Amino acid sequence: MGSKLRLIGRFIDVDKVMNYIEERRHEDGGYCFVSVLDDTNVNDTYYAVKIHDLIGTEIPEKEKTIDFLRKAIQPQTAVVAIAMALEGLAILGAEDVAKEHLDIVFTKYNPLEGKFAVGLGGSEEFGTATPLEATYWVVRAFKAIGYEFSEEEKNAIRTFVMRFRKGNGFGVKGPTTTMTYQALSTLRTLGYRPPKSPHFKNCELCPEGGFTEVPYSLPPYLEPTFYATRGIELQDEKPTCPRKHVWYIQQLQNSNGGFRRSIELGISNFQNTYRALAVVSSMMKYL
Repeated sequence: MGSKLRLIGRFIDVDKVMNYIEERRHEDGGYCFVSVLDDTNVNDTYYAVKIHDLIGTEIPEKEKTIDFLRKAIQPQTAVVAIAMALEGLAILGAEDVAKEHLDIVFTKYNPLEGKFAVGLGGSEEFGTATPLEATYWVVRAFKAIGYEFSEEEKNAIRTFVMRFRKGNGFGVKGPTTTMTYQALSTLRTLGYRPPKSPHFKNCELCPEGGFTEVPYSLPPYLEPTFYATRGIELQDEKPTCPRKHVWYIQQLQNSNGGFRRSIELGISNFQNTYRALAVVSSMMKYL
C-alpha cells in the first residue's frame, strides 16, 4: 500500500474505494461506474487512471487501458473526452501514443481559426460543454503530453478566455466556481499570471464545510468544493476551515465505497470519487 493511500486512509475508507473501482473494470481495459453494465467509456476510465495516480498505485493491466484510451480517440468523439483520453495516456506513460492523435484535436479545436471546440458534445459539468470548459481540458491535456502552443495560439486562447470575465471571476451570465477555476487554470498553464480572485474564498462555508458554486449561498456540493480547493491552491492561499472540509467529504461516501455529490442525495460515480479523494489529499496539508 502506497504512503499516499495510507495517509488518505486516515480520513476515508480507501479499501472500499479501491474495491469500488476494481469491481467496475472490464475486459477491454475500460471502466464503467455502473458495474452491471459493460458500457465502458472514456470518462470513467480517465477517472480510474486519475484515482490510481493520486494515491500512487499501479492501474491493473495497464496496457489494456492504454489501448482502450487510444481506440477511444475518434473523429466523432467529443473534444472533452478526447482531451481526457490524451491526459490519461500521458499519466500511463504513453505520451507518444497520445501525440499521434493531435490531428483529430485540431479538427475540433484550433484557436488560430477561431475554433474553440467544434461539435462540443458531452461535458463534465453542464450537459453540453461550454467552449471555456473545452479550452480548459484541451490546454491541460496538451500540457500533460508535452505539446507547446505557439505564442500566437496562446494569445488567441487568452483573448478568448477573457471574454468570460465577470467581475472578480469568470462565467457566462455571472461568475461561478467551476468556470473561474477553469479560466484561471488555463491562463496559468499558458504562462499568464492573472490577478488573484476572491471568488473561491467567498464560496467557502465555515463552519459547515464545503464550497458553493456562487458566493454566499447554500448548500455546498462536491464539484465546487473540488474546484475551489484547486483554485485556492492555484493562488497560493489556504482554506479557512480544512478540518470541516474533510468532515464534509467524509459524509459523501456511499456504502459501495464511491462518493456522491451532496450530503442529501446522489449515487456514486468515478468523477465524484476522484474529486473527493483530491479534496482530502489537498486538505491533509493543513491538518
